[in-house]
Amino acid sequence: MRYLIRVCFLVAVLFALSGFYAHAHFGTIIPSDDIISQKENRTLTLSVRFFHPFEGQYMNMEKPIQFGVLARGKKQDLLSTLQEQKVDSFSTWTTKYTVRRPGDYVFYVEPTPYFEPAEESFIVHYTKVIVNAMGMEVGWDEEVGLKTEIIPLTRPYGLWTGNVFQGLVKVDGKSAPGTDVEIEYYNVDGVKAPADPFVAQVVKTDRNGVFTYAIPRAGWWGFAALNTDTQKRKHTDGKEYDVEIGAVLWVKTVDMK
Repeated sequence: MRYLIRVCFLVAVLFALSGFYAHAHFGTIIPSDDIISQKENRTLTLSVRFFHPFEGQYMNMEKPIQFGVLARGKKQDLLSTLQEQKVDSFSTWTTKYTVRRPGDYVFYVEPTPYFEPAEESFIVHYTKVIVNAMGMEVGWDEEVGLKTEIIPLTRPYGLWTGNVFQGLVKVDGKSAPGTDVEIEYYNVDGVKAPADPFVAQVVKTDRNGVFTYAIPRAGWWGFAALNTDTQKRKHTDGKEYDVEIGAVLWVKTVDMK
């Protein structure tokens, strides 16, 4: 009887862990357009959320600590423009931004730390997305100066499906070799994963902190480079917990027709 109980317990643990690894958290900024041409509407709608992009499962996101845009070497604070929007009772955020000059616009967010009981750790995903405006390709590889961020080595827009994408992961301004990078598709069209490992792809950065991935499907893709902060954070229970810091970058690919 004891043996049977132990077997059942181990099966339950393994089942829980398999589900745990399938559900990757992603900070997200999705713009209504990633390339604005001369004749297009220059007002963007940006959706800011914290969720599992492949499965479409949301988590509550408190108002971020900072939200802004970097363009032509200058930052603009956009935090006050964010409006709360409930999705399945979870808080997400949205705003509009009008592009007035040509160039690349790097939108970024630093969220309020999220405590994940299942992992017994806080999660902070420093998230970026780049929008090109009116044909001037200047600034897409500029660093925002976040605690951790992905610097694109491949231009992060105008990507065909199947293109290889590369990024440099930095933590505290230094390259981060051996970092796990989780990759997920924003699954708006109901793709079914044949097994859990297909939900979140995983690659590692090389000795220079660079990762490489060939994008297999059209749509939005998120790259989350995950590390643990050197400092712990105190929870309301009085205990200190690890902080997962993620550098997240979103890019969009298009089918060649």
